Amino acid sequence: MTERVVIVTGAAHGIGLAYARRLCADGASVVLADLDEEAAKEQAARIGREGGTAVGYGVDISDEPGVDALADYTAERFGRITGLVNNAAVFSVVPMSRSPYDLIDVEEWDLMMRVNVRGTWQMSRAAARHMRREGYGKIVNISSGTALKGAAGRIHYVTSKAAILGFTKTLARELGPHNITVNCVAPGSTLSEEDPDPAVVARRAEGSRDRALARTQTPADLVGAVAFFLSPDSDFITGQTLVVDGGSFLH
Repeated sequence: MTERVVIVTGAAHGIGLAYARRLCADGASVVLADLDEEAAKEQAARIGREGGTAVGYGVDISDEPGVDALADYTAERFGRITGLVNNAAVFSVVPMSRSPYDLIDVEEWDLMMRVNVRGTWQMSRAAARHMRREGYGKIVNISSGTALKGAAGRIHYVTSKAAILGFTKTLARELGPHNITVNCVAPGSTLSEEDPDPAVVARRAEGSRDRALARTQTPADLVGAVAFFLSPDSDFITGQTLVVDGGSFLH
């Protein structure tokens, strides 16, 4: 991965940070893009002290000019963009409510779609502009196992993640002629919270009951799938969704 330059959104915390750290350990240069700019820069500095190559960058992925500026900055700083991980979403760090379908505020529904769906589209469009010039690139979208099974109490989140499945397939067809692959990872319920309280730990543990591999999922369980989709080993795979949930959803 030493020639790879990857943007990871939502990379200052949780699963996004785990992706960024794995990619840096594999030799890639990584931009940790996050709404929490201070934390992104702190984590990038930590990776640098450990021998990796990373920079932190503050961005709201629902802001079109900000997204374009991020892509331009990355290309100018490292000479190219070869990969993008569309991880940022409204979920835990930017929290969502867990309410029945008829009690969700319109404002929260719109925020979910603006960040999780439009933000993914805007980031992909901005990065692909640079990838097309290279004649090569890899986009990895992050959906959710809830989009495949449904999950009561968060219909707005599940809807946004279901949209990512169709978005992945369509963008793969549009970018295929430019030698750009677009794939998707659908995680199961993952203990990604920082300093989780006992209730969160219990909720994540409950999610393991219907798994073939009956244990709590952690960010470390996901990083290999993302690294694979960004590596040369997946150059002839596109438009696919890989479910990483310990065998909860089998297909």
